[in-house]
Amino acid sequence: MEQYWLFVTMCILLILLPGPDTAIATKNTLTIGKKGGLKTILGTCCALLIHTFAAVVGLSAIIAKSAFVFSIFKYVGGAYLIYLGVKSFISMRKQKRDMEMLEEVEMKYDDRSCFKQGFLTNLLNPKVAVFFLTFLPQFVDPKNHSFLPFVWMGLTYLALTAIWFIFYILLLNAIRTFMMKPQTQMVIEGTTGIVLVGFGIKLALEKN
Repeated sequence: MEQYWLFVTMCILLILLPGPDTAIATKNTLTIGKKGGLKTILGTCCALLIHTFAAVVGLSAIIAKSAFVFSIFKYVGGAYLIYLGVKSFISMRKQKRDMEMLEEVEMKYDDRSCFKQGFLTNLLNPKVAVFFLTFLPQFVDPKNHSFLPFVWMGLTYLALTAIWFIFYILLLNAIRTFMMKPQTQMVIEGTTGIVLVGFGIKLALEKN
């Protein structure tokens, strides 16, 4: 494998860039707590594992070369992000009604869907598959026909993602007391809804 540490540096920079995975992990951590955030990132990492092995067996190449398959992933992924965004708007409206009825209300959130949200948000994003297809080969010797370097790089990216998000979730959880105030929650839900809908529309309109 060529320039492994350059690959690690590039991965860190890319992971730090906020995207749909960050948005959903942030929302679930602040509304549910550390447990919700960790379940979300576990789902994200499981999806990344699938993307890694899909790239190894050539599925990513099919997605990148087939406009029809790419479009299916694009629209399904975009629709799911929009769905999550709309749910955030609905949750925000529900909190507003509850605040009008009772000034201090401790909202109850269900963490059972956190894993699914993290998993599907990442799995249904075709840009992740294309990333593995186009980014990983740049750090492998073209004469090396072994699939092991790709597996190693995919697992490295997964491990770096997990480390960053665990740190990020623990940090968010530390300031959760302030963030759980009803007024703050309304802002979080509304902002998350806008971000997720925006990502969903952008993903759906992305050119092949």
